[in-house]
Formats: sequence, C-alpha cells, structure tokens
Amino acid sequence: MAKHKPKKVRKYGKGSRPCQRCGSYGPIVRRLGINLCRQCFRELAPKLGFKKYI
Repeated sequence: MAKHKPKKVRKYGKGSRPCQRCGSYGPIVRRLGINLCRQCFRELAPKLGFKKYI
C-alpha cells in the first residue's frame, strides 16, 4: 500500500492566501491588509468606507 505525501503549504501564489470571510482562493483584494475575495469585498465595501461601491 502506497503512502500519500502530505500536502505542501504554499508560500506564494493563488493558493497561499484564502479569503478571510469565505475561504476561497480566487482573486484576493490584498490592499490595506483586507484579504477578501472580490465578491466579499463588493458586499462589504460600503461598510468598510469605500464610496465607489455605494
């Protein structure tokens, strides 16, 4: 029976930073340390004080 290798923890790239809110690894908004995916950012932008998305 073959043993499986443990998964590597990514240090850079897409898989290294999940969204703080939903956990997806897609496009992440990292500006100002927000670390939200773009969909979550659009939902929370008015509460965070971004006026363009009101």
